[in-house]
Amino acid sequence: MKSVLAAAGCALDDVIDVTTFHTDPEAQFDTVMKVRAEEIGEAPYPNWTAVGVNWLAGFDFEIKVVARIPS
Repeated sequence: MKSVLAAAGCALDDVIDVTTFHTDPEAQFDTVMKVRAEEIGEAPYPNWTAVGVNWLAGFDFEIKVVARIPS
């Protein structure tokens, strides 16, 4: 995700919205929260929606972010 953001001239600080999709939210949530704390850092945090799903085309977890392009 950092590489994709960097290619657009953005960083994690530019992320304004996150949606995560989980096939097993109970098992995945602690890990996701740990990574979020390490990578996103201090408040203010981007808006975040976590969605439990049954199937992800062969994946267990998916993340989608929206970032603003700095001017």
